[in-house]
Amino acid sequence: MSEKVLLVDDETDFLEIMSDRMKTRGLEVSTSTSAKDALKLTQDENYDAVVLDLMMPEMDGIEALAALKEKHPELQVILLTGHGSVEKGVEAMKLGAMDFLEKPIDMTALTEKIKQAKAQKMVLVDKKTEQKLKEILTTKGW
Repeated sequence: MSEKVLLVDDETDFLEIMSDRMKTRGLEVSTSTSAKDALKLTQDENYDAVVLDLMMPEMDGIEALAALKEKHPELQVILLTGHGSVEKGVEAMKLGAMDFLEKPIDMTALTEKIKQAKAQKMVLVDKKTEQKLKEILTTKGW
């Protein structure tokens, strides 16, 4: 099964090109031009990774990252930026970003990060499921 990715960037040309390039690498890609729309999409769909632009109008990538991790702690978020700074990178990592990459993106590296994101998410979901099972078994007394 291929990795399911949500790609979020306000630059539509970049979004289209990246989406096409990701699809040719076997990824299942959904796109959004705004962080607010991306938040709505993650309520209805289950993604292995969200690739999120740092600089966007209305809500920037850092704000979106915080909102995504609050609602979906297991969700793996990779931030992209054309205006990288160590400070923003550190802030993103503290908020739970999986990685912080600069544009232009090396597609091979990004694809590998997305595969790692899926694996990491699976580990987190498995741990959560195991925890729920233990809780059920101890409270029900079976």
